[in-house]
Amino acid sequence: MSLNQLVDSRDVRFTLFEMLELEKLNRFDRLKEFDRSVYEDTLELAEKIALQQFYPSNRDGDTVGLKFDPKSNSVKVPESFRKGFNAYIEAGFHSLAFPPEIGGMGMPSSISMAAAEYFNAGNTSLTMYCGAITGAIHIIQSFGSEEVKNMFLPKMFEGKWGGTMCLTEPGAGSDLGALKTKAIRQPDGTFLISGQKIFISNGEHDITENIIHPVLARIEGDPEGTKGISIFVVPKYLINPDLTLGERNDVYCTGIEHKMGLKGNATSTLNFGDNGKCIGYLLGKEREGMKVMFMLMNAARIHTGVQAEAVSSAAYMHAITYARNRIQGVHITQSMNPKAPRVPIIEHPDVKRMLLYMKSTIEGMRMLCLFLAHHEDIMHYSSSPEETKAATGIVEILTPIVKAGISDAAWLVTAEAMQVYGGYGYCQEYPVEQYARDVKVFSIYEGTNAIQSLDLQMRKILMNKDMFNYQMLKKYFADTVAMAKGIVDERYVTPVERGIAKLDEIINMMVKQLQEGKFLALVANATPMQQAMFPLVVAWLHLWSLTITIPKSRELLGDAKGADRKKILETNPEAAYYNGRVLSAQFFIGAEFPKFFGQAECVMNNEGAAIKVESENFTGALKE
Repeated sequence: MSLNQLVDSRDVRFTLFEMLELEKLNRFDRLKEFDRSVYEDTLELAEKIALQQFYPSNRDGDTVGLKFDPKSNSVKVPESFRKGFNAYIEAGFHSLAFPPEIGGMGMPSSISMAAAEYFNAGNTSLTMYCGAITGAIHIIQSFGSEEVKNMFLPKMFEGKWGGTMCLTEPGAGSDLGALKTKAIRQPDGTFLISGQKIFISNGEHDITENIIHPVLARIEGDPEGTKGISIFVVPKYLINPDLTLGERNDVYCTGIEHKMGLKGNATSTLNFGDNGKCIGYLLGKEREGMKVMFMLMNAARIHTGVQAEAVSSAAYMHAITYARNRIQGVHITQSMNPKAPRVPIIEHPDVKRMLLYMKSTIEGMRMLCLFLAHHEDIMHYSSSPEETKAATGIVEILTPIVKAGISDAAWLVTAEAMQVYGGYGYCQEYPVEQYARDVKVFSIYEGTNAIQSLDLQMRKILMNKDMFNYQMLKKYFADTVAMAKGIVDERYVTPVERGIAKLDEIINMMVKQLQEGKFLALVANATPMQQAMFPLVVAWLHLWSLTITIPKSRELLGDAKGADRKKILETNPEAAYYNGRVLSAQFFIGAEFPKFFGQAECVMNNEGAAIKVESENFTGALKE
């Protein structure tokens, strides 16, 4: 069954150019040379590479997988990955949003994120090898000394050297302050690194000739906890003065994880300094490792949301294709007619419901990702302190929602795609089974979703000065509601208004709990609050979209009804798109969003059982 789209390209354009009006970014000097034609060409190239080079290798990542050789401590990736990686690098997507003066193309983050959706939908495991170069470049460029930048960046911009992010250690997990990796100062200004890191994506592979590891470690003598952490650049191969590769550094992969999904990406255990010879270079200032790494971590958390949305998009596109071609049963209106013709399952009401649920949720996730990216652009390029501050507030409050909300929703969307296939969806011969396994990790890595929820509740809202971030988001809410009145039917405006008011109630309650020192009750509700906030944000974005799609749909369909209307929808793709977009937004607000109020009630109930329960109350397992 052929597939010519993994991402709804028309919807990408709608979000970028009709909702966000991306071309208006050329008001900033750094973006004034770009216009829509350049953006369109970039997106078309991304989709072409994703479909032709990434997607064909996706199954190899799952079935051929990785080959770890314990004798040489090396990992071989599927051979089919190389073609896609080379095409990605040659097109410059790893440096798309970096300034031209340092080797990038200077494009907006919005376009870079939209392109990333295509690549992740094509092959997430492969995209991780590509995207890790971007992340490592970002922090080296921002915090490296001139010596460090000159040593590493040229080959990374060429795509010859890969990157990682080395945080997690055995026993420490998300508690980075408990790390044991040490750094010993050397007379020449370098450091000897020793320790072990686990769960390192792209930690070892043979796609690039060198791998550059940003590594968190504690300089000998520095204090315990996060305040004593520094960050170092540790190359797989040392660098000669002429920037050619030198001898092998003392960092080795001792194994790769056997995972449920994303089997084409090497999740590695790395040992640093087993022979006492692992050389690292300080990045930024001593004891500011967490500050440096947070830049990379926040970018990774946002990208995790994009990954999750992209994989669920690919699953949805496969489900649509299957539903249009799978003939089974008769139309419900002909159920009593033994001679009725069999129809594609997409004609069955519950299949339509499942597909509309997936479509509306994915469109919401896409709007959320690109809305955040758009504010990253404003944050980076605006010369107005007020505008920059407002944009930064939006990016901060939405980052944990993008990561946690989207990754949770993508798991459910992908499960529904499997449901459309029926029994076939559970079988490996069909692709959605792989997507379901691939998508689950996004709620776990780059900080579990519980950590994201606490970050949202405490740092981004309650402890944010004057709750500035939340006030900026509420301003968007209010502006959209005002704009929607008179365009959108009240039955879709009123629920969103009620939802905004209910969220205010929740936050006011939490402010009081914080003031009263009811800390346990407060944090116990962090995840439920985030799980309520995500659908509210999506419903708001859908309401915003309706202010554009309803007039467009009316313009294209007019008063046509019955057969005339169907003919227009069959022959005019734009009419079909806008009408479909109206229906998916209405479906989300009318059928999915009401669940928000139940979730909100759960939060307001402040049920205390989760605080009172003791480990002994959980029976059925022995305590070791």
